[in-house]
Amino acid sequence: MTQAVDTKDLVLSALHVMATEDEDEFARLIHPAATNREAIDEPRECRGSGPSAFLATARWLHSAFSDLRWEVHDTICDRDLVVLHVTMSGRHTGPFVGYGPDARPKVVFPATGRAFTVTQTHWFRVADGKVIEHWANRDDRGLGEQLGWTPPSPVYLVRMLLATRRARASAK
Repeated sequence: MTQAVDTKDLVLSALHVMATEDEDEFARLIHPAATNREAIDEPRECRGSGPSAFLATARWLHSAFSDLRWEVHDTICDRDLVVLHVTMSGRHTGPFVGYGPDARPKVVFPATGRAFTVTQTHWFRVADGKVIEHWANRDDRGLGEQLGWTPPSPVYLVRMLLATRRARASAK
């Protein structure tokens, strides 16, 4: 049973380090071969493996959302797999850029200043005492509705289109 507690604590620490962007903690918690299955919609530097890719994801999230935090409601641990049911909350204070399969900006949601609270389920696999794999189920529609992304007002839609055009031009 000690292994399950250690694995659970490791994963809880890995989730909470996303709020701190602490490089040393990422190196301590994330396996060098770790993969984030959610990185397909993220910037190129997030799509690699290991602590630097996970840290890049944290920095990408923090560039759009301030006061990010995760409240853990439930934790299930089965051997090397840990599942967390959480609520993520924060405030949309910077542009949120979604990326396409080619790692180029696909859509940009300019800052709204609005707060949000959404539920998520995060799945972690652990190997050699570190997180080696992550994937999630998120309420992206709920997030979009709370932040005014879905459905966008006509004014916000124009802001999105202009921000997306700028991001694509700067990515060339």
